[in-house]
Amino acid sequence: MGEFLDFPTLIVIVVAVVVLLRLRSVLGTRTGNERPPSPRYENISRTKSDNDDTVVQLPTRKPQVNDEEAERAQRKLEAEIEKLAKGNSEIEQGLRDIVEADGGFSPKQFIEGAKSAYEMIVTAFAAGDRKTLKMLLDKDVYDSFEAAIAERESQGQTVDFTFVGLSNIEFVEAEMDRRNAVLTLRIDAEVVSVTRDSAGEAVEGTPGQVVAIADEWTFLRNTRSRDPNWKLVATNDLE
Repeated sequence: MGEFLDFPTLIVIVVAVVVLLRLRSVLGTRTGNERPPSPRYENISRTKSDNDDTVVQLPTRKPQVNDEEAERAQRKLEAEIEKLAKGNSEIEQGLRDIVEADGGFSPKQFIEGAKSAYEMIVTAFAAGDRKTLKMLLDKDVYDSFEAAIAERESQGQTVDFTFVGLSNIEFVEAEMDRRNAVLTLRIDAEVVSVTRDSAGEAVEGTPGQVVAIADEWTFLRNTRSRDPNWKLVATNDLE
């Protein structure tokens, strides 16, 4: 070698050596005598397949649970149950049974969802909106609602309807029926509802008058289903 390395080339070589040393320190080298890795995962098991007895299931990391947060969430849930059961021990137990079957269930969130569902359903019924009703109702309930709509239409009647609000909503029953969670609510609402004939004359209800209505509605959901939606499976007019 008759020529010395120029300065830029020397810099490149030095950088390459540094990078290689850094990679070696991070990745290490394997000699065949390494210690086994630390037990960071749990539930590692071997299973046999029909053609191969060396199949190993991939390990799953044990979820990290913050005990303080879990305890706080449990206290909050218990407070919800006690408040919404209003001292009824059977409802309390029923809500706890549903929570045990479906860890994502919240009585408070269910009540909020039921409020929205109630308004949607009674408004859709008044408007004859079969599509919306079909999404929210069990088949038997839908059939009875649809029959009432068809009867109204056959007589040329329409409904002017305004949902004013809810004055009360509360659990009256809660239970697990095998895999099904079943919840019954008493719902007290205020509405303005006027049924008109084909000529536009009011045949039922008074325009502008707010009236109170009371219903008992039962919702059901299969807790083993991936579908998170509850279906209305029974209605009862309490008036």
